[in-house]
Amino acid sequence: MKQFLLQEKYPLFTLEVEKRETSFTSVDQIIAFLKNRIDENKVASFIAVFDHYRHTKSLECGQIDEAILDAKNIVFCFGITLPNPQAMAVRPRSIGVVELKNTFVVTFMEAPMPLANVAMEAWAQSIKNRESLKESKDAEPCYLA
Repeated sequence: MKQFLLQEKYPLFTLEVEKRETSFTSVDQIIAFLKNRIDENKVASFIAVFDHYRHTKSLECGQIDEAILDAKNIVFCFGITLPNPQAMAVRPRSIGVVELKNTFVVTFMEAPMPLANVAMEAWAQSIKNRESLKESKDAEPCYLA
């Protein structure tokens, strides 16, 4: 998994998963897997799935890179604290899943809570490594599992 700054502002995690490295065959399957992980998590709350590809394609001025075959975001929140009004600016969380010809690209922005990053990174890695649900759960902190 790579970590970098997008436009020198946005700290992102991105993971490219070659289709031969995973048993998932579609964005929808990966989103369903991630939703299960969110639903099983003691503090995460599922919010929605956003079909970014369909939305952008429906816009008269929408533009999609021709290499992108599908693109969805799963939106959720870990929100275990609300220390000040500014915390709302970095919530909720979203994981993007994009399908290209030979790969899936999984991306998310770094959360201000390091343990949330650990959980999201474990979820993403479990897509690539074909780990069982139990094995990838073991990588999460116990109160986020």
